[in-house]
Amino acid sequence: MDFLGIGVLIIGIAFAIVSIFLIKALNNLANVLKGVRKTVDQLPEQLDSVIKETTGVLHQSNDTLADVNEKIRALSPLFYIVGDIGESSRKLTSSLVDVTHTIKTSTHEGEQKINEEGWRGIYGALALTYYLSQKRKALKSAQIKSTSV
Repeated sequence: MDFLGIGVLIIGIAFAIVSIFLIKALNNLANVLKGVRKTVDQLPEQLDSVIKETTGVLHQSNDTLADVNEKIRALSPLFYIVGDIGESSRKLTSSLVDVTHTIKTSTHEGEQKINEEGWRGIYGALALTYYLSQKRKALKSAQIKSTSV
C-alpha cells in the first residue's frame, strides 16, 4: 500500500467516526423534535381548557360585580340617611354653640351687674333665703295644726 491508499483509509475511518457522532446527534435532535411535536399537538387542547376556565372566571366576576352593584344600590339610602343625620347633628351642635355663647354672654352681663351692685346682691339673696325659710316654717306649722285637729 502506498501512502495515498493509507491517507484515503485514514480519511475514510475519520469520516466513519464523524458520521457515527453525527448520527447520535441527529437521533437526539429527532427525539427533541418528537417531544416538541407532542407538546405542539397538545397545545390546542390546553389552550381550549385555559380559554374555558378564563371564560368561567369572567362570567363569575361579572356575576360578583353585579351582586356588589346591587348591594351598593341597596345601601345607598342608608348612606344618605347617615349623611342627613350628620348634617342634622352639625346644625344642632352649632345651635347649641350659639345658645351656649348667648348664655355665657348673659351670665357675664349678670356677673357684671352683681359686681356693680356689690354687697347689695348678697344681702338681697340672704333676705330672700330668710323669707323663704320663714314661709316654709309657717306652712309646716299650719300643716301640723290641720292634721292634729
